[in-house]
Amino acid sequence: MRSGVLYRMEVPHREPADIVGFDFGSKDGERACAIVGSTRGNEVQQTYICANLVARLEELERAGAFAPNKNVLVIPCVNPHSMNVGTRFWPANGTDINRRFPGNAQGSSTERVANAIMHVIRTYKLGIQLCSFNQPGDFLPHVRVVDAGPISDESLGLAADFGLPYVMSRKPSPFDTATLNYAWQASGSHAFSVYSRATDRLDVQSARQVEEAALRFLVTRGVLSDTTPVGTPQAEPVLVRESDLVDVRTERAAGFLVSSLRAGDHVCAGQELAQVLDTRNARVLETLRSPIDGRVFFLRTDPLVQQQMVVFRIAP
Repeated sequence: MRSGVLYRMEVPHREPADIVGFDFGSKDGERACAIVGSTRGNEVQQTYICANLVARLEELERAGAFAPNKNVLVIPCVNPHSMNVGTRFWPANGTDINRRFPGNAQGSSTERVANAIMHVIRTYKLGIQLCSFNQPGDFLPHVRVVDAGPISDESLGLAADFGLPYVMSRKPSPFDTATLNYAWQASGSHAFSVYSRATDRLDVQSARQVEEAALRFLVTRGVLSDTTPVGTPQAEPVLVRESDLVDVRTERAAGFLVSSLRAGDHVCAGQELAQVLDTRNARVLETLRSPIDGRVFFLRTDPLVQQQMVVFRIAP
């Protein structure tokens, strides 16, 4: 293993924010895969998963598990400044690094960080980004590929090699075109966004699941020896388009959200999913029911909900 500072950002009133990378396998070999952790300051789970991957890959490297002439790079945290001060976005201006790719060497702070990261990772054939969900809640671990052109069709086929329960395809909205996943694919790499169940807390079981999925992917892609112990997927991954997910919203009321369901639970059409209670007297204001048979892909875990808020997303 080799480690080094990939980019240094001077920040006011603190030590420089160093973005550190860990390099494994053949130093001058084929740049097979880059793994990028947190881009936001609250993505603690994503940094934790990367830290565990660094430890596992170091052990595997010592055991001779890397294929000859293959190189893997792990960047646990792209945004140490925000993580240091406890903010999700860049402290000075509230911008999101994962909305600044491919970046600009002469631009704002976050654009310069994004540009520096892209300069390093765009030469890798495969890319894994550990992401957080865009809504707070509980959701199924999955691999996501944003449609960035013909390369995305091939990437969807490769995504099954992670062995996670779901592989999701997403048609890009305008803001997706400035994300790391999209920019990475536009540079010619097969890029995958991998989602754990948690963001700003540690979920050890889910972290281990994603860690094993990343190692399984490296084995299947010929980067690691096929004798590497990575566990066996429980079932064949299900391919789902994000547009296939059915949203369940609060239609008439706001209040306490009470539900005993978890992501992954199977539900039937008409089944009660949750109740919205009056915050003054706990009277039931609204009962949310599943419109279809399926599995809970996402559910909001905030104790309070507003009217017209997406509370569940059901996968058919």
